[in-house]
Amino acid sequence: MDKKFWLGLIAYVVPSFPLAFAWHLTIFADNYVKLDLLRPDPILPMGFATMLVQGAIFSWAYPRLFSTERTNWISSAVKAFVVFGLLAWSYAVLAVAAKTQMNFVPQFLALESGWTALQFGVTMPLLALVWRQTE
Repeated sequence: MDKKFWLGLIAYVVPSFPLAFAWHLTIFADNYVKLDLLRPDPILPMGFATMLVQGAIFSWAYPRLFSTERTNWISSAVKAFVVFGLLAWSYAVLAVAAKTQMNFVPQFLALESGWTALQFGVTMPLLALVWRQTE
């Protein structure tokens, strides 16, 4: 693994964790409590571990799936947002809504879709910047 891999991992995890904490445990915490989805004692190391795994996979896959040409970094970031964001949305939003008992599925879908868009809207441009060629 080279330097760009590690920088890509950092570009995903560093903004994701505080944003996730703020979104799920502060700003919209009451909404998640009403949905009966929030643990009284969230296990933060598990959440951090999921982001490490995701960040490693996304950083490894990015240069294999998207252009790293300097002039293409914006279009590659958009493509990564769509591809990785839809993938995450399918397993973290749709699948959870389909199999988890909760009080109000439409509210969950709205909250988690918003979260997914925010997370990938922030992290994919950063990942694209890390992987873009320097010259």
